[in-house]
Amino acid sequence: MGSAYNNFALLVGRIFLSVIFLSAGWHKLGDFSGTTGFMATRAAFESMGSMIPLLAGLAIFAELGGGLSLLLGWMTRLGAIGLVLFMIPTTLIFHDFWIRPDQTIMFFKNVAVIGALLILSTSGPGAISVDGRKKAS
Repeated sequence: MGSAYNNFALLVGRIFLSVIFLSAGWHKLGDFSGTTGFMATRAAFESMGSMIPLLAGLAIFAELGGGLSLLLGWMTRLGAIGLVLFMIPTTLIFHDFWIRPDQTIMFFKNVAVIGALLILSTSGPGAISVDGRKKAS
């Protein structure tokens, strides 16, 4: 496969990966009280009380910022690593399939997304990206 295919595949892959983060971040922003209420139901947040809105805000920032980074191909490697660091604790806290078997698919979906982000963090965004345009000039 040639570099044109590789660049196109990286673009489509970045778009597909970005959608899950952008939509999740947008949803959390649109229903902030629902987001903080849901977070308060998790054991990991029981003692955090007034910190929950801050943590929800950080989650929104990570998802929207990381999602835009992937979509645009801007600071892509950093955005991908940031999303990996966000997703590891999030996956363990919210998709605890060892307690709630209904969360098994969501847990392993997140593991697969983390794998894709790690691949993107090493491959870079490809030529069809803000980073790729900077490199070409």
